Amino acid sequence: MNHVGYGSFATPQSFIKAVLELRPRIAAFDCDGTLWYGDSGMKFLYWEIEENLISKAAAVAILRRYDEYLAGKVSEDEMCGEMVQIHSGLPEKRIREFAERFVHTNVIPQIFPEMKELVSSLHEAGSDVWAVSSTNNWVIEAAVRTLDIPAQRVLAVGVEIEDGVATDKLGEMTSGPGKARALRRVLSQPLGVSFGNSIFDLDMLELAHTAFPVNPNDDLREIAEQRGWKFYQPALAKLTAPTL
Repeated sequence: MNHVGYGSFATPQSFIKAVLELRPRIAAFDCDGTLWYGDSGMKFLYWEIEENLISKAAAVAILRRYDEYLAGKVSEDEMCGEMVQIHSGLPEKRIREFAERFVHTNVIPQIFPEMKELVSSLHEAGSDVWAVSSTNNWVIEAAVRTLDIPAQRVLAVGVEIEDGVATDKLGEMTSGPGKARALRRVLSQPLGVSFGNSIFDLDMLELAHTAFPVNPNDDLREIAEQRGWKFYQPALAKLTAPTL
């Protein structure tokens, strides 16, 4: 794996320039905390409960499980899967309509401007750009559409759809090591660059020729220092809250 020297990029321009100089054929981005500020999966859960997309019984059950997850009693993969499975029995068209509404007000305004510029520049340079997330595919597909990343280039947690209705049958788990496994499955060429903000992106970062932690939390920043990975801290994240 290549690296560009540990430390943080001083400006958005220097970060974008460093990425583009590599001329990557394929780029993979984590989404929550990397392309935009915050956890869209968690936010959507609370939002859809308030908007009555799921039943009250389902809401009580998933919130109990989320509390257990926060307490370390439920794994990351289990939680990510269950947050999608709660939509079992709902028409997918209705779920997507809610996801579109949510993204318009809760995600698009939080996209880091320099990450939007980077993705656009990669498109212009002919790079194949992928979005990889442990959040449900309905939210992620709606969110990255504004970055001109098509649904065919999204790897996110989803369930099987039968006759237009969501089931509880999980598809591929794109959380933690699952992100790298999913990319290996779909890519016919080596991954050039990858971007992530947390320990759950580590395998995807390691898969790439060059890794770029973005808005890294403390454990990923420590690993970046050990590996000699240079990281970037978006301006919006600096202004909004401490590093997660």
